[in-house]
Amino acid sequence: MNRSCAKASEEKQAPLIRQILAVMFFRLLLNTGRRFVYPFAPAFSRSLGVPLAAITSILATCQIVSLLGLFSGPLADRYGYRAMMRTGLGMLAVGMLLCGLAPGYWLIFLGLLVASLGKTVFDPAIQAFIGKNVPYERRGRVIGAVEMAWAGSTLIGIPALGLIIEHLGLPSSFWVLALLGAIGWLTISRVIPTDQPGQVPEHGRIQVFAALPQLIRVRPAAGMLLFGFWISIANDSLFVVYGAWFEQSFLVSIATLGFSTVAIGAAELLGESMTAIFADRLGLKRATILGLCLASLAYLLLPLMGRSLPLAMVGLFLVFLAFEFTIVTSFSLSTELLPEARATMMAGFYATSGVGRMIGVLLGGWLWQAGGITAVAWASSGFTILGLLSLIWGLHGWRRKGPDMVVSS
Repeated sequence: MNRSCAKASEEKQAPLIRQILAVMFFRLLLNTGRRFVYPFAPAFSRSLGVPLAAITSILATCQIVSLLGLFSGPLADRYGYRAMMRTGLGMLAVGMLLCGLAPGYWLIFLGLLVASLGKTVFDPAIQAFIGKNVPYERRGRVIGAVEMAWAGSTLIGIPALGLIIEHLGLPSSFWVLALLGAIGWLTISRVIPTDQPGQVPEHGRIQVFAALPQLIRVRPAAGMLLFGFWISIANDSLFVVYGAWFEQSFLVSIATLGFSTVAIGAAELLGESMTAIFADRLGLKRATILGLCLASLAYLLLPLMGRSLPLAMVGLFLVFLAFEFTIVTSFSLSTELLPEARATMMAGFYATSGVGRMIGVLLGGWLWQAGGITAVAWASSGFTILGLLSLIWGLHGWRRKGPDMVVSS
C-alpha cells in the first residue's frame, strides 16, 4: 500500500519537475535579454554610432517598464498564467526580431523595450503559477531553483552572447535570442498545463483590476511592497557606483571589473541556492528577516573591508549574497499574501521594486559624490533597516489562510 502511494506521488510530481526545468530555461532567456545590454553597452554605442548616454537611456526606460506589471498581474489572474507566460516569450521573440532587422538606434530602442516588457509580463505569472501549484512548505526550494536563472544569465547567457557578438557581430545576438524566444513560445503550451477550471475568477472584464486596491489596503501586501521598495533602493545605490569605487580606489582594469561581475553572479547563484536549501527549513518569514539583518551588516562592513581589492571583492560578494537570499526568499513569501490574486501581488512587488531601483540609481550617484563608498554603503544599510521595519509591520499577526494542493497535470 505504501509503495503504491509513493509511486502515485512520484507520478504527480514528475510533470511539475519538467515544468520547473522548462520555466528555468524560459526565464534564462528573458533575463539574458534584459541584462546583456549592460556589459556590452560600449559595443552597442560603437555599433550604433551614438553616445554611451543614449544606451543608458534605453536601460533606464526598460526599468520603467516594470511599472506596467501592475496591469499584467491582474490580467494573469483573470485570463490565466500560461497565457501571460506565452505572451512574455512572444514579446521577447518580437522585440529581438525588431532589433535584428536593422541596426538603427530607434528600432533597437523599441525592440529592447518590447523584450523588457515580455519579462515584466512573464515574471508575475510564473511566480503565481508556482504559488498555486507548489505547497507552501516546499515553495522556497522551488522558487530558489527557478531564480537561479537570474544568476544563470550572468554566468551562462551573457558570456555566450559575448562570444557570438565577438565572432558573428552584434545583430547575430538578436537573431539567436529571437529564435530561442520563438521556440519557447511554440513549446510552452506543451509543457505548462492549461489553467484549471475555477483557477481564473469568473467575473466581468470590467473587474479585471479590482484586486489592485488590495495591494495597499491589505497590510501584509502593503508591508511587502514597502519592503521591496526600500531594499531595491539600497542595492542599486551600491550597484551603480561600485565600478567607480574600484577604479578610483584600486585602479583596476576593465578585465578586473568584468571579473567582479562574475563574482556578483556567483554570489547571486549561491544566494538562490541557499534559499532553495534553507528557506523552507527556517520558515520563509524568519529567513527573510535573517537575510535583511545580514544584508544590513554587510553594507555597514563594506567600507571597512575596502582597504584592499581582495577584501573589497569579498565584501561585495557578501552584500550580494545576503541581498539575493533575502529577495528570493521574499518571493516565496509574497506568493501567499494574496492567494486569490497571486499574479497581481507579484506584479505589484516587481513594480515597486522597479521604482526603488530607479531611485537607487539616481541616489547612489549623489551619495557617491557627497561621501564616497562610506556614504553609499551606510545609507544602503539604513534603507535595508527600513525594509526590515516595513516587513515586520506588514506581517505582524499574519497567518496563512490554509493548505495548498499540488496541481501538476
